[in-house]
Amino acid sequence: MEFTTLGSSGLPISKVCLGSMTWGLQNNQQDANQQIDYAISQGINFIDTAEMYAVPPSKDTYGKTESIIGNWVAENKTRRKDVIIATKIAGAGLPWVRDGGPITGDAVVEAVDASLKRLQTDYIDLYQLHWPNRTSPHFNKHWPNQLTFSEVNAQDQTAQMLDILQGLNRCVKAGKIRHCGLSDDTPWGINTYLKLSEKHDLPRMVSIQNEFSLLHAKDWPYLIENCIHEDIAYLPWSPLAGGMLSGKYLNGARPQGSRWTLAQRNGLFRDTLAAQKAIAAYAEIANQNGFTPAQLALAWCNQVDGVTSTIIGATNISQLQDDIKAFSMPLNEQALIDIESVFKTYPVPF
Repeated sequence: MEFTTLGSSGLPISKVCLGSMTWGLQNNQQDANQQIDYAISQGINFIDTAEMYAVPPSKDTYGKTESIIGNWVAENKTRRKDVIIATKIAGAGLPWVRDGGPITGDAVVEAVDASLKRLQTDYIDLYQLHWPNRTSPHFNKHWPNQLTFSEVNAQDQTAQMLDILQGLNRCVKAGKIRHCGLSDDTPWGINTYLKLSEKHDLPRMVSIQNEFSLLHAKDWPYLIENCIHEDIAYLPWSPLAGGMLSGKYLNGARPQGSRWTLAQRNGLFRDTLAAQKAIAAYAEIANQNGFTPAQLALAWCNQVDGVTSTIIGATNISQLQDDIKAFSMPLNEQALIDIESVFKTYPVPF
């Protein structure tokens, strides 16, 4: 397993991060234990979760994933120091989480304490803001004029961000969190936080995790260039586009137990005709090169300049084993040329 550094934090992390959002709904404690133990045996030291998980989010599954990880931690106390645990505070919009309110400094302190209890640990290595208080151009909001940035009160948003940083600072000083990061944010969000941190001597954001895959690479080049030069780790989530790039949903297929058989909070907006055509073309390239479609997508993501650690998730151990193999399977020059050709044909398929 290759290792890298989590942005300016100095923390060594594996190039693969184990995602966990299915634990507590599609997967149980035994499944999670098996996945964690296998991932560690393969050199993975980085686990990502969130207070909102399991997904799809609901009042009944809120906090379940953290609790499952906490049970593993309690049974493996001597291994805690060897694992980098990242979690996230939910933003506004979920009625069962702090009455659906926005992230504030006080909310951060409250949420950190609750996560620590569920995770059965006395510190969190990386604490992330799951999504910004302002509406961000994610989850099918990236098309021109879907959002009106000119109507956002930047001064008010900046004041909220300062309050959040002050809450994070309280947690850092108390030893409850080591580092903090962003999720589903933008270059403006990154740079505003960096300016506030420098001006007020507050914790610095060390990472951002955004959706990034062969079907959704809008962060390249602008946001990723920003990350490289500001020493912000870039952590792609959904590198298989919600499982689409595995090919399992081609031609309308819905395998039993798969994520798309469950109600989706944001619908199946990724399932477009263009996306289906792109996936079929990528699957053919995978077949020609001895990869599974999922391995091709993950190997491509791993070789993108600026990608720090790719977050992968699986609902069974065989999926996880195959996916991890992808990170030791470099793509040859012809495969990359063929991938680029498909990418240029379907650059934004959803």
